[in-house]
Amino acid sequence: MSNLVPGLIMIVGGLLLPVIAKRFRNGVILALPVLVLFLIWRVPNGVVWTFTYLDYDLIPLQGSGTGKLFATVFAIMAFVGALYAMHQARLFELCAAYVYAGSAIGVTFCGDVISLFVFWEIMAITSTAVIWAAGTDTAYRASMRYLLLHLFGGVLLMVGIAGHVAETGSIVFGQMQADSLSRWLILAGFLINAGAPPFSAWIADAYPEGSPSGTVFLSAFTTKTAVYVLLVGFPGTAILVPIGLYMVFYGIIYALLENDMRRILAYSIVNQVGFMVTGIGLGTEMALNGVASHAFAHIIYKALLLMSAGAVLYQTGKRKCTDLGGLFQTMPVTTICGIIGALAISSFPFTSGFVSKSMISQSAADQHMALVWFLLMAASAGVFLHAGIKFPWYVFFQKDSGLRPTDPPWNMRVAMWLFAFLCIALGVYPAPLYALLPFPVDYEPYTAAHLVAQFQLLLFAGLAFFIMLPQMKRTLTISLDFDWFYRRFGAAVAGEFTIKTFSARDGLEIRVRKGIERFISGLYRHHGPKGILAQSWPVGSMVFFVVVLLGAYLIFYYS
Repeated sequence: MSNLVPGLIMIVGGLLLPVIAKRFRNGVILALPVLVLFLIWRVPNGVVWTFTYLDYDLIPLQGSGTGKLFATVFAIMAFVGALYAMHQARLFELCAAYVYAGSAIGVTFCGDVISLFVFWEIMAITSTAVIWAAGTDTAYRASMRYLLLHLFGGVLLMVGIAGHVAETGSIVFGQMQADSLSRWLILAGFLINAGAPPFSAWIADAYPEGSPSGTVFLSAFTTKTAVYVLLVGFPGTAILVPIGLYMVFYGIIYALLENDMRRILAYSIVNQVGFMVTGIGLGTEMALNGVASHAFAHIIYKALLLMSAGAVLYQTGKRKCTDLGGLFQTMPVTTICGIIGALAISSFPFTSGFVSKSMISQSAADQHMALVWFLLMAASAGVFLHAGIKFPWYVFFQKDSGLRPTDPPWNMRVAMWLFAFLCIALGVYPAPLYALLPFPVDYEPYTAAHLVAQFQLLLFAGLAFFIMLPQMKRTLTISLDFDWFYRRFGAAVAGEFTIKTFSARDGLEIRVRKGIERFISGLYRHHGPKGILAQSWPVGSMVFFVVVLLGAYLIFYYS
């Protein structure tokens, strides 16, 4: 069984769901991720399975500690996400989500760039299908923009891989340097999936348009798979530090401006992935351990936040902060789970965020990168403002909206409780998580200095939020982002280009038609019934012309 590719098992299982009898389907849905998780830990480290294709030795199954860490949390996410979606989501969404999860798991076990690219493109297609499953016009339009952008990233990745293979003669996927155009293209393809600038807006544009359960699945796989390949392929690449810091503050600013609760959390994904990209750029063992542990924790608490937001949307049909408030009165389970997720993303002590994310900032301090450390600490306060306080405050507290929804169905509540438990369990006892990290862990999160500093940071950030509460109040506004260039400006340019092109084509068509008409008229004038070449010629005249031509020929021949 160690030779089975866990990602392929998940993909095949997802494709077979429609043919399974309904009375067995829910059991299969929950059992499949458990089976895949078992198979993940049956894969030994090193190359397990290879086969030859077009003179290349493909490695679709290669075990590694980092790969197993990411594959493990992907399988856990598939299980809890399916439990959350089980009685509400369409079968099409569950099938697409399982193939999506399987392709992400497949990437974590790839030992060559060709197999990686195949799974990468399956992710792009099936994640688009998850957005489609929402069944709305808005979701369809967002999915088309999402697909075009990810296909563009796939093209960059494919060209980069082709150039890399041509230069090195190797298809092995491992650490590489951004020292040639092909490697830069590979890096760019990875960064597009991570939500790096200037294409960060696709996350907030597409993810919130999924169904309540679809958005939970979407939050887990694409960006974190990008973090995995960056962690394996480009650790220590200096350019990733400023890119990551840009993402950190970009996510904070737009989340603070946003009124839609799910868009707030989508921008927060960019912010959190920015921490991970920064850590990959730092490149030390502690930073990379921090990236891996933060990715693991982030998938769980971000899914928990989106589950609570999805439960509110499912029960009320509303998603704007201005329409919500006072829900804690009738949705206590959703409120408690949402608060636990908010505390975890804010790195509150005794939650998973506290024991994972802080390794990245500690690595910057150890390398005496004071500016990076100060920016990361300021960003931690910003995270508490937009995700730790703003989201639960405006959704569950602030004013009484008059809405009296109950907590969601039991399966959604159980899914939220499971992830809430993991957020606290990993924070209280991080040893199992640390044991899975790529390098030996020499870090103690619960020191007096760290606890005092974090409590000070969170308390002053909370004080700032409530002092500035009148300025934080949201209105029905739209925040312009880079996607405006391809949603509005690009459409306007394309429309104007189309108009000019049609006008030029019409003018060219008229000129060509007139030229053809003149040509036909000339032919008719000379060859028509009354044309000069259609007239009868006397025999004598013809003999005269023949003699003239022969004489001219003789003169030129003998001259």
